[in-house]
Amino acid sequence: MEYTFEVKWGDTDAAAIVFYPNFYKWMNEAAHHYFGEIGFKPSRLFAEEKVGMPLLEANCQFKTPLLFEDMVTVYSTITEVRNKVVILEHIFKRDDTIVAIGKEVRAWTSFEGTPKAIPVPEKLRENARG
Repeated sequence: MEYTFEVKWGDTDAAAIVFYPNFYKWMNEAAHHYFGEIGFKPSRLFAEEKVGMPLLEANCQFKTPLLFEDMVTVYSTITEVRNKVVILEHIFKRDDTIVAIGKEVRAWTSFEGTPKAIPVPEKLRENARG
């Protein structure tokens, strides 16, 4: 799944490169876009089913800097679905250059009462496979 955006002035730091926390913001945006595209829009899930996908783990390996006005595409893939956990990989590219590779581990969670991890729906597993 592709998610494309332009680096804004406010995304950069004093060295004129992207401030690293923005990669985590963009991974979150790309994940929400991905889930929405495969039929699991996060806002709808929470409103209708009280289900969310909180983050358990995130990391990002930076390969080369991004600059103001760079156009970036994040290629997101669900690499693994466990019983109650979804793992995503995010590859950030500027043109053909990989600038970063990130990973997120998210728990499929019910927010009815006390938050509790629940099994990932079979439909998500099917849609993630394409």
